[in-house]
Amino acid sequence: MSLDRRTLFASALAAGAAGCASARAENVAPIEPIRVPEGGVVRAAFLMDETATMIDFAGPWETFQDAGPPNQGFDVYTVAPSAAPIITSGGMEIVPKYTLQNAPQPNVVVIPAQRGGRADYHTNEAKVAWLRAVAPQADVVMSVCTGAFLLARTGMLDGLLSTAHFQFYDDFEAAYPTITLVRGRRFVDNGKFISSGALTSGVDAALHVVARYFGEADAARVAAYMDHQSDGWRTGLRAVAPA
Repeated sequence: MSLDRRTLFASALAAGAAGCASARAENVAPIEPIRVPEGGVVRAAFLMDETATMIDFAGPWETFQDAGPPNQGFDVYTVAPSAAPIITSGGMEIVPKYTLQNAPQPNVVVIPAQRGGRADYHTNEAKVAWLRAVAPQADVVMSVCTGAFLLARTGMLDGLLSTAHFQFYDDFEAAYPTITLVRGRRFVDNGKFISSGALTSGVDAALHVVARYFGEADAARVAAYMDHQSDGWRTGLRAVAPA
């Protein structure tokens, strides 16, 4: 994990803070703080598999690696069903750092779209079992795009609110009628479980997670450094489960 690189763009803090006033108050997702682990490092596991969508994991990965004050931040790593190289969307090859069997317990889990289709989300019980095992001790389990199908498959979203890629809203509702689908939001935050919409929505959800751990000013600094000219990370939905 490289933490000292943040000193190279500390000046982005001022620029990011200047953007705070631009968010409309009625749309701001309340930021529920999460206590940073002792030692200041948040372990973030990216659950990967074949044809994982590049922007779904690369966007949040960049966001997390740039976050946190000096000597604190996110330790980002990949987890996959096996140690074999993975070919992601577009043909990039990635060698997973850990398998489902030896991965350390994460504080944050990120689930990008993967395996090239929704049907595969319903058939890989090893990934489902791993998510069920690590979720109780994790602070956040976050899906990006159609990664919501895999998270929903665990049953942990039952009775909660979720979003997904806009092209798959109807499919998601049909597959998981016990989950209330939210349309037209960049992300939905249920506290532990966060789901984000299509592709770049994962950056907004990740910035929201940064704000929950390290404060809104740090999230604004990261957004400014990334030249992320969007208030989407402020305008998600802080969900309350339906009665």
